[in-house]
Amino acid sequence: MNSTERRARLRDALIDAADEAIGRDGLTGLKARALAEAVGCALGAIYNVFPDLDALIFEVNARTLKRLDAALGADLPVHDPEAAMLQLALGYHRFTRGDSRHWRAVFAHQLPEGIMPPDWYLALIGRLFRHIEEPLETLVPHLDANARQSLARTLFSAVHGIVSIGLEEKLGSTPDAVIARGLTVMVRAWVAGLPAATGAPAAA
Repeated sequence: MNSTERRARLRDALIDAADEAIGRDGLTGLKARALAEAVGCALGAIYNVFPDLDALIFEVNARTLKRLDAALGADLPVHDPEAAMLQLALGYHRFTRGDSRHWRAVFAHQLPEGIMPPDWYLALIGRLFRHIEEPLETLVPHLDANARQSLARTLFSAVHGIVSIGLEEKLGSTPDAVIARGLTVMVRAWVAGLPAATGAPAAA
């Protein structure tokens, strides 16, 4: 095995170990020394593969986002945009409940001030929003792509707020069924109000 292959194998092993550590203990449980012990390498070898732990966390969080992408895109009712929007909201809620530590790590990861995530990671996030933008194209066809992108992020923020407050239990424990009903009411009201709120042209 040459040095390139060894480096690639160590890289994959570190991502696997970090993924397992976050899934078990959350982002705060990710420690460089423990990772080195888990994969059987020297502590310094981690930084021969990754410039810092932030780069490694991005790789793990990318796996989480890809799983979320697959979960949200499964069996969407493409011919019923309102039903698709509701399914996306409820699917996001289910995902956060089923993989809460990885989901929390995506939002808990903080970079130093002035440092942006890598472009490939931002592109992965951007792709997730297509699930919302596609039904919006049917619901509000008069909007241009930029307006739909902004609207998709607004809806996600509303859904994320409901889901995260429920999961974090900052306002007390909320049963999943109550959160799901709240999401259903919010999404249906939001979709019903879209034409008027976005200045849709009146039907002839």
